[in-house]
Amino acid sequence: MKKLFFIFFSLYCLQAIAVKPKYQYVKIATDKGMVIIRLYNETPLHRDNFIKVAKQGLYNGTLFHRVIKEFMIQGGDLDSKNAHPDSTLGNGGLKYTVPAEFNDNLFHKKGVLAAAREGDSSNPTKASSSTQFYIVQGKIWNDSTLNVTEENRLKFKIPEWQRQVYKTIGGSPHLDRNYTVYGEVVKGLEMVDAIANEPTGKANRPKADIKMTVTMLKKREVRKLEKEMQKLKVKS
Repeated sequence: MKKLFFIFFSLYCLQAIAVKPKYQYVKIATDKGMVIIRLYNETPLHRDNFIKVAKQGLYNGTLFHRVIKEFMIQGGDLDSKNAHPDSTLGNGGLKYTVPAEFNDNLFHKKGVLAAAREGDSSNPTKASSSTQFYIVQGKIWNDSTLNVTEENRLKFKIPEWQRQVYKTIGGSPHLDRNYTVYGEVVKGLEMVDAIANEPTGKANRPKADIKMTVTMLKKREVRKLEKEMQKLKVKS
């Protein structure tokens, strides 16, 4: 009987280990700290592309090359590796784009991961860069400033529940439904604030290079992270 129980218990443990996590997570580490980002399943093209680029190690050594306080921090330009301080960055990437994946429920609150892209004049379909991304810092908004943004920039009404997020957590609502949002920071948001506060020079490039190392979390790390998040959720 004990032997049979042991067999069933072993099979249960093996099955638990083999179960694929519901979400994929990425870690971006810098000398200003690190973030862990959950990639959205609602944007599978962007999720899978980011995973592919990260697993190839192409992001490692690239810079957060464009930083605007109370807006966002941008990186992923493959040309930024070992770039000269006077180099103009922002045009590097792989030779393809990712089709836009807009979702009305995914918006530019503080901490989201979104895809950079070329402007509308040369990119009317709003297709995303193959590698470049940004993480939103944003700012706190009020009803008055949100109303102006709706009228002048968005041409649509921001749902009330999203307005509440912009008025409490903050973000960059003027980008909604124009740039694909495909993930969000679940740990280490302090890194975003730290980088956003860095002094910048020409073209909003930080005066001191901020290099990144990007890795995907393994299944064991994902299970540990999700347990931690669940405990925090219960406490709150």
